[in-house]
Amino acid sequence: MQADFGMFTHAVVRGVPGSLAAEALRSGPAEVRVDLAAARLKHERYVSVLESTLGLRVVQLEADEALPDCVFVEDPAVVCGDTALITRPGAPSRRGEAEAMKKALTDLDLNIVEMTDESATLDGGDVLFTGREFFVGLSKRTNRRGAEILADAFKDYAVSTVPVLGSLHLKSFCSMAGPGLIAIGSSEAAQKALKTMQQMSDHKYDKLTVPDDIAANCVYMNLPGKGHVLLHCTPEEFPESAKVFEKLKDHMLIPVSNAEKMKVDGALTCCSVLINKPDKV
Repeated sequence: MQADFGMFTHAVVRGVPGSLAAEALRSGPAEVRVDLAAARLKHERYVSVLESTLGLRVVQLEADEALPDCVFVEDPAVVCGDTALITRPGAPSRRGEAEAMKKALTDLDLNIVEMTDESATLDGGDVLFTGREFFVGLSKRTNRRGAEILADAFKDYAVSTVPVLGSLHLKSFCSMAGPGLIAIGSSEAAQKALKTMQQMSDHKYDKLTVPDDIAANCVYMNLPGKGHVLLHCTPEEFPESAKVFEKLKDHMLIPVSNAEKMKVDGALTCCSVLINKPDKV
């Protein structure tokens, strides 16, 4: 396990465009209406937790009305250590999101690697970094070539691919909830994916199983003065899953509502790119 797993100093976030409500991509029913004002309010709360509660330096990018999904900054970039891979999202309508992310990550002095191969697709939502290795979901949005380019960009780590069935992304039903601890949903597809990850890995992981797949998407950090921090679903949204998180006695638990963005396939990890750039002494 990386000694600095979960340590972050900066977060890149982006505003919620007005076009999100009507034009963002969604796998669920189109008639479920997104309350834009509520989505913006909840997003402000999410950003405020990162900045005011947790003390991260937040880089806020402006929303772009031409890019309805642009608030989901996780997909166009994967950052590990000092390297940022600018991805080629699987949905053509989202490829324009990479430009602002590339600029922000360049300004943070990261080493930029761009995915230029037109046969490759990769969404950051399909990339699970455990601190020891990467798992990349092969989904409707991410293909094998995208996973190969990621492996090339982060040569220090093993990269294994996991078929994603029935969900948008790998992280639609799993994420890291702590060092060596995978939060995983209860669906058959989620459990099958976990089994694949366990079989492919040389490492042993503990698992935290929650009843609701999307609730397994949480944001783990290890911060000075705060220790283990976990942003997770609220009891109002997923009462049974929230009870599971409450068993993590060593974590500072912060429930964050994501109900509106969930209607357009957004999860908690989707809305920020976390970076560790300690000040040079």
